[in-house]
Amino acid sequence: MTRDKSNLASGLCLAAFGIYVIAVAMKLPYFSEVGPGPGFFPLWIGIGLVTFASYLSIASFVPSWNVSKVESQSWNTAGRVLAGWLAMMIAVALLGKIGFALSFVLLTIFLIVVLERRPALLAIGVGVGLAVMFQLIFVVALDVSLPKGFWGF
Repeated sequence: MTRDKSNLASGLCLAAFGIYVIAVAMKLPYFSEVGPGPGFFPLWIGIGLVTFASYLSIASFVPSWNVSKVESQSWNTAGRVLAGWLAMMIAVALLGKIGFALSFVLLTIFLIVVLERRPALLAIGVGVGLAVMFQLIFVVALDVSLPKGFWGF
């Protein structure tokens, strides 16, 4: 039986961190008077970490589950990663000036058209659809304000 030691080590370290997050979250209140308490999200993040760490650890023993097959790294791949990171930083910088909705739509269009090389019409539809969904979930349903542009949204 072959083992991928790097996946096993990564999985065990991630699991230990996840268990620590769960232990700390268990000391915080799960609910508050108005909804989820300060322990709600850390608990579920810790559970998610342990779940993914378990998969990663088990995958190191099962050859057909091997998740370490990585394409050869090239400057082209690194350039795409850097371009995505730079686009994200520009979108964050523009939040205060043009608002969340437009900044998010422009970021989505860039990622889909430039980095994924998909049709522009698809990118526009996905960007606008996700921006509307974020608006409905956060602003309407959860009453959380998002940065607004000069037109009010």
